[in-house]
Amino acid sequence: MTKLLANNKKWMLLALLAILIASAGFISFGSNNEVDYSADVKPILNKKCISCHGGVQAKSGFSLLFREDALAKTESGKPAIVPGDPSASEMIRRITHDDPEERMPYQHEPLSKEEIRILKNWIKQGAKWGDHWAYLPVQKQIVPEAADLEIDAFIRAKLEEQDLKPSAPADKPTILRRVSLDLIGIYPEDHISKKFLQSDGSQQAYQALVDSLLASPRFGERWASVWLDLARYADTKGYESDGHRDIWPYRDWVIRAFNNDMPYDQFLTEQMAGDLLPSPTKDQYIATAFHRNSMTNDEGGTDNEEFRIAAVMDRVNTTWEATMGTTFSCVQCHSHPYDPFRHDEYYKFVAYFNNTRDEDVPGEYPWLRQLETKQEEQLENILAWIREGEKVADAAAVERMLRFYQPAINSTTAECIKNAVIGGNNYALLVRNNAIAKFKSVDLSDAETMTWQFYSNKKGGVLTVRIDSANGPIVVREKVPANEKWQFAEFAVALEAGEMEGWRDGRKTGAGKKLSVHDIFVSYDNPSLPKTFNDGADFAIVFNWIAFTPAFPGKGREGYESNKKLYRDLLTAYVPGTPILLENPANLHRTTNLFERGNRMTPGKEVQPAVPNSLQIKGLENLPPNRLGMAKWMTDKRHPLVSRTIVNRLWEQLFGSGIVETLEDMGTQGIAPTHRELLDHLSWKLMHQYNWSLKSLLREMVMSATYRQQSRFGKDEGDPFNKFYSRGPRTRLSAEQIRDQHLFVSGLIDTTMFGKGVMPWQPDGIWLSPYNGARWEKSSGGDQYRRAIYTYWKRTSPYPSLISFDAAQRVVCNARRIPTNTPLQALVTLNDSAYVDMSRHFARRMQQSGGGTQQQIGTGYQWLTFKPLPAEKAKLMMDLYDKSLRTFRADPQATCEMVGIDDEFNNPGAAALVVVAGAMMNLDEVIMKN
Repeated sequence: MTKLLANNKKWMLLALLAILIASAGFISFGSNNEVDYSADVKPILNKKCISCHGGVQAKSGFSLLFREDALAKTESGKPAIVPGDPSASEMIRRITHDDPEERMPYQHEPLSKEEIRILKNWIKQGAKWGDHWAYLPVQKQIVPEAADLEIDAFIRAKLEEQDLKPSAPADKPTILRRVSLDLIGIYPEDHISKKFLQSDGSQQAYQALVDSLLASPRFGERWASVWLDLARYADTKGYESDGHRDIWPYRDWVIRAFNNDMPYDQFLTEQMAGDLLPSPTKDQYIATAFHRNSMTNDEGGTDNEEFRIAAVMDRVNTTWEATMGTTFSCVQCHSHPYDPFRHDEYYKFVAYFNNTRDEDVPGEYPWLRQLETKQEEQLENILAWIREGEKVADAAAVERMLRFYQPAINSTTAECIKNAVIGGNNYALLVRNNAIAKFKSVDLSDAETMTWQFYSNKKGGVLTVRIDSANGPIVVREKVPANEKWQFAEFAVALEAGEMEGWRDGRKTGAGKKLSVHDIFVSYDNPSLPKTFNDGADFAIVFNWIAFTPAFPGKGREGYESNKKLYRDLLTAYVPGTPILLENPANLHRTTNLFERGNRMTPGKEVQPAVPNSLQIKGLENLPPNRLGMAKWMTDKRHPLVSRTIVNRLWEQLFGSGIVETLEDMGTQGIAPTHRELLDHLSWKLMHQYNWSLKSLLREMVMSATYRQQSRFGKDEGDPFNKFYSRGPRTRLSAEQIRDQHLFVSGLIDTTMFGKGVMPWQPDGIWLSPYNGARWEKSSGGDQYRRAIYTYWKRTSPYPSLISFDAAQRVVCNARRIPTNTPLQALVTLNDSAYVDMSRHFARRMQQSGGGTQQQIGTGYQWLTFKPLPAEKAKLMMDLYDKSLRTFRADPQATCEMVGIDDEFNNPGAAALVVVAGAMMNLDEVIMKN
């Protein structure tokens, strides 16, 4: 009996010890303790192992990037990981070795006992790999039952986990200012503000406010500013010379798309592949300028192909960072060190973009001509005449010639001669100075007029065209214009019988015309240039013969001649254009090769367009291998990244920080989401319930109680960085919001929409453009007071006050602006001449509001914040006013300099009020969104 009790005690002690050990985490029991690769293992590998055994390098033949690599044999001939057997796994032996020369990681701190335990258990359980959460399809979530609105349910559940409580609702003035700045980037019209402030503040009143803001044309301007950072939009080409680019119609397209609540999947598709849609519209062509915002190098002596490839890679990197929140750019040189993307998969994605017609050359062809309204009407009349009545030409070819400029500059080989069929009867050549190129066996049957476009990066010289027919040669010589405004010249030669002897086999009648052409020779000679060049083609020439052919009797002939003349007038009119994407025809298809270590000079195997294996979607295998197929893959509702990325970006704009803080990186190296279930819930809802409507998504966000909390924070409260949203957002306004807000309250703002970039005041000397002598020409009238989104953006010299408040330079895609707090910002709002101008008008507006000085200051504060001026601040402002007043009374010259408007306003009191206006516009509660 004693022995039995002793044995029982022994077993009881052993059982108790086992329980204690298991609870401490040293023994794994059952599936509940299964090691999670993504949550437990991957962080250890990324931190301790991947730098030597990842995509960049695989020392000793061991890589941990993909499971098949990790389980393969290493250079020793043995696998480092044997699933199910930690003791036989070389990896475990090396991380537990006592010899520092043998132990891994080499010459670094050893793994902790806990990290070793996790890796052992992981291998014992089969070394299962797991997908990172962001690469798994979005799933519908179960909403916690904790609040009336779904967003609040998820937030409240997380707050309870953290033993936190939500804050009280913000007051009406605060929420009015907050939601207005968030949705339209500016204050609403007075009647909208007053209606809400005078309401009972109910859910219905707030809903009416939100709906009015979403319907405002100002909405598109505010959200386009966010997208233009991603699109790296600028009014110049970048690099050293940074010349002008007419791409503002793209900016206007983005504004209209947001205002019209274009579904996000359509919004992306048109920007990625609008030119490949069936019968694309003018707007769909313009949308493709998203990827013509890439930089173009106009510097002499550069390799055009090098910079064309750089632009293609920029488009790939931008597509991933802007729309999929993924750092794909490093895969250009090697497999991704942390995420499941192989080196060759980068170039398979490059192949989607490598077949566009554009080149890194001056002129930035192809571009869509910005025809004026009357010209658009004339074009439509010509096309209607061709389609509906007289079938004298290919309507599509006519429209193509009048809408696009697209010289076929597709090669700069040593010979610099490239024949290229563009489509229809449109041919092109590349020719060097004093060289000769030729077409052979061209059919000019029934053609009356042949036209060609000529582009040269060297002005002047003589172009010679010799056309050899069966009846002898025709020679045309034309001088090349030296006018810098023109980057191309266009010439025409009449082929009609009777105008040139011998063209129609000697016949001078208009009937049965046939022309057999043996060769067309082209040469270009510019005496000021050397006879040969080492830097590629010197000019391109594009031939076009539109078959305006039949001879009409009577009145029919009159209409024919009228439309033919109209066609020629439109073709030769100088019209600015917007660079767009156009796909190469089959005969100009480019091959795409992998670049070894990212070096284009060491091309590897040829690859075909494809998406990464880790993001393949079942059922999409037969999509066309072009940008349109790529766009359909991106916008498929099973794609894991696109919806999450845009939801996270909108959330960040409203709350100051994304659910995933690293907007640019949702991968394994990005910061983990604070509310993963909420992110997936909103992403699923965006696609399946809102049908990609961003306005609907934003409405749900701003209607939540979470968004409407007061932002006040006590020093003893938890959640110091508001990661769990226990209070409302408190963030510094964006550069555009600060300028627009100040323009609004000063009464200066001009709400004209669209058009070319404008140039508000900036000091002389900031722009230095030695290549083209471009200067910052201050806009006149209301243009200098338009919203910040319309400010002309030069990449090498962005508008200074916007840059001071962290605006993006837009050289490359910028996924998020990280706010800074520097003294320069105060110097801008207090001393920048543009802001001094606003202060003057703000002060004058306060004066005109009536009452005494203190009342005027109070009125101005209310315009800024929608709140009455607190007594303590009123005293400070009056003290500042009185002190300034004494100064200006003693210094008439300073008074004149401060007021700077007109005699009526030129007095010491007005000057003192300008100082107060500037101080008020620089207050914390004005610069911040509370």
